[in-house]
Amino acid sequence: MSSLLSAMPGILIITLCYAALCAVSPFGSCRRCRGFGFRMRQTRRGRLVRGRDCRPCRGNGRRIRLGRHVYNSLSGMRREGTR
Repeated sequence: MSSLLSAMPGILIITLCYAALCAVSPFGSCRRCRGFGFRMRQTRRGRLVRGRDCRPCRGNGRRIRLGRHVYNSLSGMRREGTR
């Protein structure tokens, strides 16, 4: 029990920092294409060329952060509930 109480301030600080990051920068780089918007592939000679557009980010290289997605969902539910 005491280890949980000693870890609480750290967990709270990490959570608040992530919430601030989601508020300031709601989009992050796509994990699959690393922000390029397309996958790099190699030819038979070993030269790197542009591949197809990345499917998760739909070719723009940015994705919405998980915390921002949760915030958008909750605010949308609240908006629909108060109409």
